[in-house]
Amino acid sequence: MTLHSAIAQWGRTTALAALFWTGSLAGAVSPIPTTPPAPPSGRWRDASFDEYRKHLGELSTLVHACANARDLKNCDPLLVGPDDRIPLGNGNNAGRRLVRYGWLRVLFSKAEEPDAPSAPPDRSTKSASGSADAQSSQPVTSTLLQQAELRLATDLAQANVASPAAPAHSLERETMAQILTGREFRDLEQPSVRDSIEERVGNWLNHLLESATRLRARSAWVGRLLVWGFLLGVSVALVWALLQLERRWRVRLVPDDRAVPSSKAPSARKWQLWLEDARRAAAAGMWRDAIHLVYWAAIARLESRRLWPADRARTPREYLALIAPEDPRRAGLVALTGSFERTWYGGRAAAEGDYRHAEAIASSLNDGGAA
Repeated sequence: MTLHSAIAQWGRTTALAALFWTGSLAGAVSPIPTTPPAPPSGRWRDASFDEYRKHLGELSTLVHACANARDLKNCDPLLVGPDDRIPLGNGNNAGRRLVRYGWLRVLFSKAEEPDAPSAPPDRSTKSASGSADAQSSQPVTSTLLQQAELRLATDLAQANVASPAAPAHSLERETMAQILTGREFRDLEQPSVRDSIEERVGNWLNHLLESATRLRARSAWVGRLLVWGFLLGVSVALVWALLQLERRWRVRLVPDDRAVPSSKAPSARKWQLWLEDARRAAAAGMWRDAIHLVYWAAIARLESRRLWPADRARTPREYLALIAPEDPRRAGLVALTGSFERTWYGGRAAAEGDYRHAEAIASSLNDGGAA
């Protein structure tokens, strides 16, 4: 045998032995954590443990016949059949594992050829000597067939061992039932649509804050902007709340029957008396005094209706500030206050027409309120 043929024969024998031992490790009947990926369609079948045991027995017979005959009829790889997917347990939801027989098909295809005769080592070159020594150390096909028959017998013996029954977990179930009967689990109920919406909003806010945190880590100015923006928002909200509170203190739109007017307040004297004095002053031609008295008659009547707390120390402009902008009486009081200030404080001469106009305005204010 030449050096080239010896190296080729050694390479084929080495590949065959590697495939055999790799298949032996992969096909051993030992539990694996997950189900392997499915092979191409038609190369495997779902088999029960009984079918798997029967298949192993048939394969043992085939290997024994192939080892004795070593021809195409007894060593045909198609006789091996498809791979088996066997269950991992006894339950209906038990997973499956795939037992492959590719290693046996490769061995059968090689077994059709007779074993190569051992060639004497060629000492002519150092490399040829190393190849011959390696070739003599590899098992021949006959030895591999014997090892395959032994492996199938071992697999069959392991398959005949009854698989352990699935544990009932009765103790765990009782413990879980006791826990669920506790007080903290009595009011449990299915989440409502509102709970789902609140959870989604909370998740969105958390995601937004996480994004802002990551952005702040990359850009320092974002953190300062967020802090100052928050402080500015709180300050604006506080100022707005104080303004609203102060406005409610100043404008008493809800009458308070328990309030007692001051003795010096305009409402301490009946508004009808103020109006009678105004008309007597007008009959005497004292138009400035008449307009002055008409103004205080209107103030006394509005104050008697608890539109604002009684206080004699207010100025006409302060009375105007106590009227809400949306109050329909504000426009009339503004006109009456202007007429009173021009004639009384401004020293402008007044005529009968000015008084009649002021009294008409006062009457419209009185008619617009509740009696």
